[in-house]
Amino acid sequence: MISSTDFRTGLTVEIDGSAWQIVEFQHVKPGKGAAFVRTKIKNVEDGKVVERTFNPNEKMPPAHLETRKMQYLYEADGAYTFMDTETYEQTELNKEQLGDALNYLKEEMEVTLQSFKGRIIGVSLPNAVTLKVTECEPSVKGNTATGATKMATVETGYEVRVPLFVNEGDLLRIDTRTGNYIERA
Repeated sequence: MISSTDFRTGLTVEIDGSAWQIVEFQHVKPGKGAAFVRTKIKNVEDGKVVERTFNPNEKMPPAHLETRKMQYLYEADGAYTFMDTETYEQTELNKEQLGDALNYLKEEMEVTLQSFKGRIIGVSLPNAVTLKVTECEPSVKGNTATGATKMATVETGYEVRVPLFVNEGDLLRIDTRTGNYIERA
């Protein structure tokens, strides 16, 4: 059991049967009355962030999140199939379960699936992925000093702002946390 006085940013606890991650916490000792812990917690299943206060003697169990390395295989009729790299067991996910990860997902990519009590709650991608530009305006010579950008569509269908010198067919590194262009690969 974890006491609310032991809260740390990133800690995952189980509250009312759901897994919650501590986003922010603050130990408060008012002049009058008992101390308490003010927190911002995020539901790891749906991403909802809530503010909540806890008594310092309140205890809750740690949430055990299981992680498995998986390889993305293919998409068929809105079902995205992943294969466990050790057991070769296959799992299907839908668009809602994948969320923004769908923008960066390409076949044979290694990802980490997180599950809580047997339910898949999230997909962790590498911090950066390399994707090929399939569509963008032609590059303009000499216009690199202003930092101007244009839109480019990559092989997954995701649109990203890129510098003017990027052409169709270029390989780009994109940050999966922010969705921003990093560099040409």
